[in-house]
Amino acid sequence: MFSSFMVNAWASGSIVAVLAGVVGFFVVLRGAAFQAHAIPNGAFAGAAFANLVGIDPLIGLAIFSVGAALGIGVLGRRGRGDVVTALALVLLLALGALFLSRTSAYGPEVFSLLFGELLGVGTSQLLPVGLLAVACVATIGLLFRPLMLTSVLGEVAEAKGIPIARLQGAFLVVVALATAMTVPVVGALLIFALMIGPPAAARSLSARPMVGIALSVLLALVTIWSSIASSYLTDWPVGFFVGVLGAALYAIGRGTAMLARGQSRRHDRV
Repeated sequence: MFSSFMVNAWASGSIVAVLAGVVGFFVVLRGAAFQAHAIPNGAFAGAAFANLVGIDPLIGLAIFSVGAALGIGVLGRRGRGDVVTALALVLLLALGALFLSRTSAYGPEVFSLLFGELLGVGTSQLLPVGLLAVACVATIGLLFRPLMLTSVLGEVAEAKGIPIARLQGAFLVVVALATAMTVPVVGALLIFALMIGPPAAARSLSARPMVGIALSVLLALVTIWSSIASSYLTDWPVGFFVGVLGAALYAIGRGTAMLARGQSRRHDRV
């Protein structure tokens, strides 16, 4: 389980989990799960395009995911955000299917782009993944206060003169860059599960921001580590365990929160 070819899987998985925990906490807090689902499909289409034209996949990932984020952010201001996001999702999936249909490696490319190749991550991928993760987490740190205020008290933030639309655009770009980095590792569909399940569970367990972020990162790490170990022992896909554990953690978090509220009400009645 800790042989040389598995070291990169543990390292890259840990980096992705930390990033997903931090960024995903604000995705859940801001109710941006639908956008976080659509943007990875932009990265999927970008990787397919890069494979078609023969350029570095990271270039295609970054261009398409950032383009999707900016498009959703700009058009969402002038219309219904859910409609814009849905149309962007459909368009990006269509483009990805078109690009992949023009290559000879259709089946393997679809599987790797959608579900990742965590156990096949090369040493050369670790440095760019790590640098981009540091940049995204640092940006979240710089935007922490206005992100919290606009997420919880939007009217107060607007009264204080915080540019909500620009902040939303900047946040979506961070989500896009995080996606561009993680799609080759865990795939377009599974980064969504990792960015939503553990953070949503953490949000249910604590109302304190810093505690919630720490819990989100911890649960994301537990998810990815357990998934790697389970995949190694069973020879089942890593993605299966990421999805199942993410959903299970959310269910546990919601159940725990409901029990705590029930006990608090009984205590108040007494």
